[in-house]
Amino acid sequence: MNTKKPVIILTVLLISIISIGCQSDNTKRKTMIIAIETTKGDIELELFESDAPKTVANFAGLAEEGYFNGITFHRISKGFVIQSGDSTGTGMGGRSIYGKEFDDELNPSTPSFKEGYKRGTVAMANRGPNTNTSQFFIVLQDAERMPKNYTIFGKVTKGMDVVDSIAAVEIIPEMGPTDGKPKIDVVMKKVYVKK
Repeated sequence: MNTKKPVIILTVLLISIISIGCQSDNTKRKTMIIAIETTKGDIELELFESDAPKTVANFAGLAEEGYFNGITFHRISKGFVIQSGDSTGTGMGGRSIYGKEFDDELNPSTPSFKEGYKRGTVAMANRGPNTNTSQFFIVLQDAERMPKNYTIFGKVTKGMDVVDSIAAVEIIPEMGPTDGKPKIDVVMKKVYVKK
């Protein structure tokens, strides 16, 4: 009886199993969970560390400093986005953990870039290329035609009903009839890293 064949088959099988295990570990997306307690309810975000490491480090760092606590959602664009992250509440302010504006992370090979701006996407708001600080927006409905100029760094995993409730607040139109500042303040009471 030839005992070499079963040993070879078993060895090949073990190598295949180990190889598959290693591949799944390497392709697993590294993420972080952030909680946002607002005056309208709680929102939970999953942040994509693997896709946008500098952006996630900035958001988490600001959260850990307590920077976001007490900041309002300063912009509601009906059917498009809600926006926050500016301590002045004007849309003109913000800061980063880097002490200055930082570059976009727009890598076409990342899963988030490929997926684009879907409902619940969390992305950086800025005033042009490579001008990121602390402002971010949450997408209210799929925006497939939106140019991929804004770093996607997470998505809403819980509390999309809260996001919709914020989006439903009456606004003072500023950038057209459906885009402006909320008439009543909606505040991020506390933002923190869960894990």
